[in-house]
Amino acid sequence: MLNLVIGEGSTAGDAVVVHPDVAAIGFTGSAATGKRIAERGAGKPLLLELGGNGPVVVFEDADLDAAATAAAGGAFFNAGQVCAATGRVLAHHSIVDSLCEKLTAHAAKHVLGDPFHQGTTMGPLNNAKVAAKVKEHVDDAIASGAALLTGGRPRPDLGSDLYFEPTVIRDVTRDMKINREETFGPVVPVLAFQDEAEALDLALDSEYGLSVGVFTADVTRGMEIAKAIPAGIVNINAGSTWWEIHLPFGGGSNTKSGIGRLGGVHTMEAMTELKMITITIDRKGATA
Repeated sequence: MLNLVIGEGSTAGDAVVVHPDVAAIGFTGSAATGKRIAERGAGKPLLLELGGNGPVVVFEDADLDAAATAAAGGAFFNAGQVCAATGRVLAHHSIVDSLCEKLTAHAAKHVLGDPFHQGTTMGPLNNAKVAAKVKEHVDDAIASGAALLTGGRPRPDLGSDLYFEPTVIRDVTRDMKINREETFGPVVPVLAFQDEAEALDLALDSEYGLSVGVFTADVTRGMEIAKAIPAGIVNINAGSTWWEIHLPFGGGSNTKSGIGRLGGVHTMEAMTELKMITITIDRKGATA
């Protein structure tokens, strides 16, 4: 039986979480809400699939066409409103110009507009709060010295303030909001790195640990990076959004990206409680 309860999270959601007849909780959403649910539902099994700001790391030996396609797809799919979206691109300094050109070309292919209109490839953001955060992150980056390559503006002329142009920004630095926080919008922020050590340092400089993409022809290097980043998923030569539904998906330990794994049998395991039953046999009453 499925019960659908409609209401605000702070009222209806909270009532469900704390109700004594609710034995387990599964939630997909923001890190802040997930933390609140974990506090209110303490003692119950939890499956929390929360936010991400997954980097796509592109080394100098990478297939740039594949990297650009994956990074742009992960940023513009569903207008960037995906937990595993391309939160930021970390690019080796020697290929950053070429990669930015390819990302900008991908952005230009998208048609922003009403999802019900033929030809539209990217629709609006979900609500005013999300739209305001996307604009805040873009404006903060530009004001702090980043270079806007394309997009960067809301498009109220399309019928709503929730439409935001597909955007590519380069020369992003680690202290900018767009690097440190989850933007959840159609934006590709590009940061340059000098060597593998700096790439790993930038990747690790985050409170999130959901999904990561690493592009390199050196599989050994890809594996070393994958092992070093505490994310639930690391895709080598694929973007941060690559996932098949039967595979385990979830955040790394001690990050803001959640706990537990969903996907295929893993969802059932997360919501299943192990129970041990022992039997003590009275040997005096036992028969041969």
